[in-house]
Amino acid sequence: MKLMKQCLVLMGMVAINLSFGQSYVGYAVDNYSGIHGVIYNPANVVGMPLRTDINLTSASVFGGSDYFGINLSDIISSDGGFDFEEDAEKFPTNTNNFFFNIDVVGPSFMLNLTKKSSIGVISRLRGNLNINDINGELYEAVVDDFDVDEDFSFNSEHLNGTIHAWGEIGVAYGRILVDKPQHFLKGGVTLKYLMGAGSLFLSSPGLQGEYTASSETLVTQGQLNYGTSEGFDNDDVNFSNITSGVGLDLGFTYQWYDNASVDSLPKYKQPYKLKVGVSVTDIGSISYDDAKISRYDLNASVSTANYEEDVESFLEDNYDNIDINETATLQLPTALHLLVDYRLSKKWFVSAQADLSMTKKDSELSSSVINTATVAPRLETKWFSFYAPLSFRQYGDVSFGGGFRLGPLTVGSGSVFTNLLSESSKTTDVYVGLKIPIYR
Repeated sequence: MKLMKQCLVLMGMVAINLSFGQSYVGYAVDNYSGIHGVIYNPANVVGMPLRTDINLTSASVFGGSDYFGINLSDIISSDGGFDFEEDAEKFPTNTNNFFFNIDVVGPSFMLNLTKKSSIGVISRLRGNLNINDINGELYEAVVDDFDVDEDFSFNSEHLNGTIHAWGEIGVAYGRILVDKPQHFLKGGVTLKYLMGAGSLFLSSPGLQGEYTASSETLVTQGQLNYGTSEGFDNDDVNFSNITSGVGLDLGFTYQWYDNASVDSLPKYKQPYKLKVGVSVTDIGSISYDDAKISRYDLNASVSTANYEEDVESFLEDNYDNIDINETATLQLPTALHLLVDYRLSKKWFVSAQADLSMTKKDSELSSSVINTATVAPRLETKWFSFYAPLSFRQYGDVSFGGGFRLGPLTVGSGSVFTNLLSESSKTTDVYVGLKIPIYR
């Protein structure tokens, strides 16, 4: 439990101090995005204007919470004196949420097999944190070691959280299904071998209680389930003892051409007017044998006077519990992606995207993405693209960012302008990548 607390605090610190995407916001819909377009929709592996795309390395980091509000200008002007816990604006509710993901794409490539089919091989390291429906005042009290002056009560009906780290190697295959003068349809699938590094998870169906500051007394009712996979330490995640699993991505893309082009020209040389895509990513799970799970009976009244930054020791000393070992199956952050991309002129496009979690928020032992709708105009050429995504993100956050692709280099953020201008931005992200694109 101490690890969970530390990870929550570090998640906020990383998101703000590094200013590092719900992965690769804006870039993934670029027709020259190569491997990153395949991650978003495996149908993109075929029919792109690239002969080969070789990713050297890239990383995307995304984090946020509806508990914290951030003014990045205050952090920059503080000259290193910004105290995250003291100076960040807070919005405590009975159902606060924290989320963080990191997606590192390692050596990967895609290439054409025939005129109608292509393959890709993608390596990734990924990590997700989700804390759902935690009472904001209780969270703050735990972080501050119960050094609070006011009484408060809490009622978290579906508190749950997961930290999960894994690697994957995917083989993508795409094929052109329909190739008519005005209609072009392609489909793709990515089969993934998953390598689980481990997980930490908790849940509490119906945690409620109250804290009395004058007597430093915490009264609680309910049950808390807390577990870790065997040997997992999120302070030192490694892949020396991996657990395997299987994952799957599926996708289709349709392109419409407003006039009949020269039939002899392949579609990648013809400017489409409208593109529509649909994909489902991260279908699958990883099972961990001999996970240690502690079930705590929280029906008690306890003193917090001697609390010292260690939630696990506090639970062990004050509540009855049962320890069991069983298999824990962690679900991947399955998501549905929808895309409509419209060509305004030869080089200008505007896209509308929806990224929707297919994992129930109150589902235990699962990771999830936050629901997001994004509108992004972009300038796109062979060697250069620029995009300016405007996103409406779950938990009431609006983010505006920008990014560019210049030959082999890609840099961007879906929230950089909002982080600089807003007094209480709730999410932040950044991505950077280096690759070798070989154009047709």
